[in-house]
Amino acid sequence: MDSTNEDKASVLAGAEAPGSKDQPGDAEADLARALDTPTARLAKLAGAHALTWLVALSLFAAADSWSAVTGLGIAALLAIVTGALAGVVTANLVHEWFHYFGARYVGASFEVPSRLGLFLYDWDFSSNNRRQFLIMSVAGSVGGVVAVSLLWQAVPTDSWGRAALQSGAIASVIFAALIEWPVIRRVRRGSDPFTELATIPQGLKRNFTIALLSAILMTIVLAP
Repeated sequence: MDSTNEDKASVLAGAEAPGSKDQPGDAEADLARALDTPTARLAKLAGAHALTWLVALSLFAAADSWSAVTGLGIAALLAIVTGALAGVVTANLVHEWFHYFGARYVGASFEVPSRLGLFLYDWDFSSNNRRQFLIMSVAGSVGGVVAVSLLWQAVPTDSWGRAALQSGAIASVIFAALIEWPVIRRVRRGSDPFTELATIPQGLKRNFTIALLSAILMTIVLAP
C-alpha cells in the first residue's frame, strides 16, 4: 500500500473510531446527569412523598367510608389502622419538610440524596455550625405541630377511625420530640451535634413504646 492509500485509511479509521462522533451512550449519560441535579433529586423525593401521602389517605378514606356505610366491625377496625397510619405519614412528612425548610432558611450545607426515602438531605456536619443545626432541628418540631393543627381543623373526631387519624399524628409528634428534644437540649449546652445524634438508636424502642401507648390512649379519649 502506498503512502496515499495509507493516509486515506488513517482518515477513515479516525472517522469511525469510538468517540469521534456522538454515541447513543453519550445521550443516555447526558440525560442521567440532567436527572441527577439537586433540584431533580428533590423533585423526585417530593413526588414520592406526595404519592405516599395520597395512598395512605386514600386507604383511610376508603376504610372510613366502608365503616360508615356498613357499620361492620372489621371495617371499623380497618379504619382505625389506616387512620393511624395516615396520621403518622402526614405528620412525619410535614416534619421532614420543615426540617428541610429550616436548613434552607439558615443557609446550611447539605446534599440531597439520590435514593428515595423519608429524609430529604444529608447534613454536612463539618461545614454547618450549632446554630444552623438547632434551627433546622426546631423547624421539624414546628412542622409536626402544624400537621396536627391542620388535621384537627380538617377532620372531626366523630368516629374511631378519625380519632385514630388524629392520634397517629399526635403520636408521631411525640415520638419525634422524644428523639430530638434531648439532642437539641444537649447541643444548646455545647455538645457536638454528630455525637449526640449517634446516641439516638439507644432509646428508639422505649420512645416507640411511649408513642404507641400515647396513640392508643389518645384514640380512646378522642373517640365519640
